[in-house]
Amino acid sequence: MKKIVITRKINPNMIEKLKKDFEVVVWNEDEQPMPRERFLEETKDAHGVMTMLSDKVDREMLENAQNLKVVANLAVGFDNIDLEAARANEVVITNTPDVLTETTAELAFTLMLTAARRVLEANRELMAGEWSGWSPYHMAGTDVFGKTVGIFGMGSIGAAFARRLSGFRVKVLYHNRSRSEVGESMGAELVSFEDLLAESDFVLCAAPLTGETKHRFDKEAFSQMKESAYFINIGRGAHVVEDDLAEAVRNGDIKGAALDVYENEPIGRDHPFIGIDNMTLLPHIGSASVDTRNNMMNLCVNNIMEVLNGGKPITPVQ
Repeated sequence: MKKIVITRKINPNMIEKLKKDFEVVVWNEDEQPMPRERFLEETKDAHGVMTMLSDKVDREMLENAQNLKVVANLAVGFDNIDLEAARANEVVITNTPDVLTETTAELAFTLMLTAARRVLEANRELMAGEWSGWSPYHMAGTDVFGKTVGIFGMGSIGAAFARRLSGFRVKVLYHNRSRSEVGESMGAELVSFEDLLAESDFVLCAAPLTGETKHRFDKEAFSQMKESAYFINIGRGAHVVEDDLAEAVRNGDIKGAALDVYENEPIGRDHPFIGIDNMTLLPHIGSASVDTRNNMMNLCVNNIMEVLNGGKPITPVQ
């Protein structure tokens, strides 16, 4: 019987679906990833693996897993996987595009509104019993209505975010490797990276991580933004030079930032973002709705079953 390894606790119904035809080994933890040594040991005779972004699928792992045919990554991104080594070892890699688009766009919108209206600051004040009463500028934030929003990366998530802006009568700018017909059908305007930074009141990073986009948001980039502007990131943490962003917010070079992703996760109490009032920080929950996570798991399971049963993967990474 072919063996499948699942590196985190998932919906039991998905496991039962696999157990009908396969031996299934599950690391039954919610928060802690499977230790590296256990990962290598369990996968050395596995035919299929469901991985998380925290699992390093590198050359060592792939060459150690002699029977491996498919790795299904529970994410759209796959920067935890050595694609060249996977190709060399004839291992199919799949991801979960599209099923998390709307949920992640919702969170991006939530981050923008939360930062603009100082929601977390207001909540902390109230919960600490420090609300002293009303005053004209008490917790006064920034309107989104009528402003300019810049989107760095007009892919499916960027476009879903842009659709949600339609009721706010904002001007939408975007910067992308190529022109987006979907974005422009909603009135978005393609501009240079420099113009996106200079003109936007809110800058959303929703791009995939590439060599070109890594650390694109650095001290120079933040210096080109308005002092009243907010930076939002639901793409990848490595788009940002984190010390530069912390300095920009702390010094008032930009108004604030709202983030769901970080270069190295999870972050600790010593991270440069911790303790800065104008930073809204979430623990990488972009796709974290029950419906979406179940859909992602189901897609991973179906990808594994298709490949191991001799079929074609549903969502292969090219």
